[in-house]
Formats: sequence, C-alpha cells, structure tokens
Amino acid sequence: MTSTGPARAEIVVDLAAIRHNVRRLREIVGPDVAMMTVVKADGYGHGMVPVARAAREAGADWLGVATLDEALALRAAGDEGRLLCWLAVPGEDYDLAVAADIDLTAYSVEELDEIVEAGPRPRVQLKLDTGLGRGGASRADWPQLFSRTADLERQGRLDITGIWSHLAASDEPAHPANDAQERAFLEAVDLAATLGVDPGLRHLANSAAAVLRPSSRFDLVRCGIASYGLDPAPGFTHDLDLVPAMSVRARLVMSKAIVAGDGVSYGHTWVAERDTSVGIVPAGYAEGIPRAAGNAASVRVGDTWRPIRGRVCMDQFVVDLDGELPPAGTEVVLFGSGLHGEPTAQDWAVAADTINYEIVTRVGGRLTRRYVDEATS
Repeated sequence: MTSTGPARAEIVVDLAAIRHNVRRLREIVGPDVAMMTVVKADGYGHGMVPVARAAREAGADWLGVATLDEALALRAAGDEGRLLCWLAVPGEDYDLAVAADIDLTAYSVEELDEIVEAGPRPRVQLKLDTGLGRGGASRADWPQLFSRTADLERQGRLDITGIWSHLAASDEPAHPANDAQERAFLEAVDLAATLGVDPGLRHLANSAAAVLRPSSRFDLVRCGIASYGLDPAPGFTHDLDLVPAMSVRARLVMSKAIVAGDGVSYGHTWVAERDTSVGIVPAGYAEGIPRAAGNAASVRVGDTWRPIRGRVCMDQFVVDLDGELPPAGTEVVLFGSGLHGEPTAQDWAVAADTINYEIVTRVGGRLTRRYVDEATS
C-alpha cells in the first residue's frame, strides 16, 4: 500500500535471515542434494521477489512456485535460474511459460499434451500422488502417463527434468504414511524407468522431511516454511538454528483506564474483573490478524507481553495493559523472531489453533511491508 504518513502497522522482513536459513538448510541436507526455495504465495507473505533474490544469493539452485502468474512475475523481475511451477488449470496459456524457460509440472496425460503444444521441447516434471490424495497422477494412471511421456521424449517434443511427489505427514515423523509414500515413490520411479522415462531429479521432501527424514531427500529438497525461519515440525525439531525473518509491528493508537465490570470489544467476550487499562492496536482481521486469536494471543508492548482482550475486530484489537498507560505511538510487536523476548508466529499459531504457515501467509491487507538486512548472515 502507498503510505500517507507513519506506518500504523507494518510487516518487517529481514532478508539476511532468509539468506542465513537457506545456507543453514543446505548444511543440514548436505552438498549432494539440490536446494529449492519455495516462494509461492508471495513468498509465504514475506514478498516473493525480494525473498527469491535473497535465496538465490544464498545459493538456492531452484525456486518453486504454485502458479504460472507467480513464475512469470519472477522472470519479469529478472530471475534467470531454474524455476518450477506446479499448479495449473485446464486451458492454461503455457506459451509464455515455455518461452520464459520455466519448468512446468504435469499431473495427467491431458495436461502433458497441453504443455507440449505450447512450444518446442518444454521442460516438464511429473507429479505423482503417492498418498496425499491431492494433486498428482494416481497410481492407476502412472503406466499411461509414463508411456505417453516416453513417446513424447522419443519424438523430441519435451524434456523430462524431474519426477516428484508430496508428503502428507512429514511433520509427524512416526506417521506410517511417510514410509508408505516413500515406498510408493520408489516404485513409481522404477516403473518410469521400466517404461522408458529417465526421471531426472527425484524429489519428495518438503521442509520437515528435509530436516527429519534423510532417506527422502533424493536429488532435491523443496524447502518452504523453514526458509523463512519457522519450525516445520514443532515438537520434533531441535537446534535447527533458523531465524524467523518476519516481524509484525504496530503503534498504540491510545491507552485508557477501564473499571471492573467493563466489557471489551464486540459481544463483550471479555469483561474486566478489576480496574485496569487497555490499549488499542491498529490492525485487525482485514490485515490478516486471526479473529480466533481474541482472548488467546499476546503481543509485546514496550518490554512486556500483553494479552489480547475481547474479539479481534476488522481494523483493530484491544490489549490489557494491567493499569499502565503508555503513550500513543508506543511500539507493539505482534510477533517476531523471539530473539528479543517477543511472541513468535508459532505462539500465535498455538493461540489461534492453526499452523505457523497460516499466520505468516495471511498477514497483509493494509499493512505496509519494509525490508531490513540485520540477522547474522
């Protein structure tokens, strides 16, 4: 958004943290595995183009996006490295993507045939459903997909650069789906080779699997949430040395005293049990602040954590200041790295009964975004 004055509330993204995280993840997975940094959904809310540049600077071999629009936006911004796109709909215009040297993903024979009509020798990867039950070719369709791919390769109409799948429960290391999907993936790769398809890059691991499941790393790992410094498997990972790159900050609009019995915000879901004071923070669900965080999450006002009281509104929410009356303009940190004693995106995820992915990708709306370069790089 265009600002007409001081920021009421803003997202601050530390690009040095992104570079640190990409380098750290490469250390974890080892030098023989290619690194893809996933920058879909506007870089998980961090800003796709600046994050992509930082990831490339840190040595990311590939970038990954969901949509063709995202891929083309990266090319328009000057990115020239390997770039995989994986979510298209029937009738998609692939011509620009093929011309822009983007690796495309096919889930079916029909999609494969659409892609090869878009230009000479497009680079294509095949996505398989090995048990997630979402996108990708179902097991029953693998023979037909591989046979058609082999035919098109022999005709010189495409180049296959990878075969891949996605895990359903990588953030739960003991979940039986992980072993089952890895077995299915290996069966698929063997079948592809039998039917004449060189699989190219084999990749299965997302952030959690890249960290927790070495057997799933194969030739490439796709690191999304961990690249932004957030824990991909809370409760199962330790000492990853990742640095959260995003903080969300605001300034108090006002503070005021209230007395015992006063209700706060819509529906009076919180009523003061004693005399206290409250502060007004100028961000709400229009900025992506979870409404479910009402009466649950906390922010840092000055040097002290303060709980949200009452429902989160469209434009603002209320915090309990415990009798203090800090001046208007006092900094409020909704969440950040946690390195300075502030709440984290994971704290908010727990409060809102969701995952840290949702917290960082949903913030935006009228928030401004500012970039810094401060973390240990």
